[in-house]
Amino acid sequence: MLSIRRNGKIVKRLKKIPVYDRPREKLIQRGASCLSDQELISVLLGNGIKGKDVCAVAEEIALKMRNDFDTINRMDELQTIQGVGPVKAAQLTAVFELARRYLVKDKHAISSPHDLMPFVAELCSKKQEHFLTVTIDGGSRLIKKRVVFIGTLNQSLIHPREVFVDAITDRAKGVFLVHNHPSGNCKPSVEDVCVTRRLVEAGEIIGIEVMDHIILGKTEYFSFMENAII
Repeated sequence: MLSIRRNGKIVKRLKKIPVYDRPREKLIQRGASCLSDQELISVLLGNGIKGKDVCAVAEEIALKMRNDFDTINRMDELQTIQGVGPVKAAQLTAVFELARRYLVKDKHAISSPHDLMPFVAELCSKKQEHFLTVTIDGGSRLIKKRVVFIGTLNQSLIHPREVFVDAITDRAKGVFLVHNHPSGNCKPSVEDVCVTRRLVEAGEIIGIEVMDHIILGKTEYFSFMENAII
């Protein structure tokens, strides 16, 4: 029997495919662009499990990828597929993350206050203090910018819970803190320093790094990182 029917689709058994037409050999001879999604995944997996051929495992992964890529690139979701254990799930997750970092063109790398300025410059003209968070992934690419609080910065109001809840949801590697001083003087107050240190400590516990806290004036900024305060 050359093939099996799974989820309404015909999936070839690897052992029944001619050697020259198997995914790995096909990739070597003709290049990766000649392989289907399922064949590319088969190359990554290497083998299936007893009772479930690698082609069947790969087809199930490919189907889930087409339906919801943002979900399937998580290890816990991959391991719900029979034939994908922790090692294979880790390998696939690593490949998906590399693709996300280097092939998604609409994300912007942020590693310094200068990189961040285009995304927060509107705060310079605000007449009230705005406190923002900017989350980044493991490749230092922007995930999302959010307004957390509007008003005078205060330890009792800026709670770590409010700052990190979205960063956790984003599975962020780090977070930039940004707020403005409507007065135009971007020198940090005692309260600014206390809030920042509290959030840095909370981030260390949670495992999400506070990359910097940037205070914006009207024409200049103050960076806690550049001034070695954090």
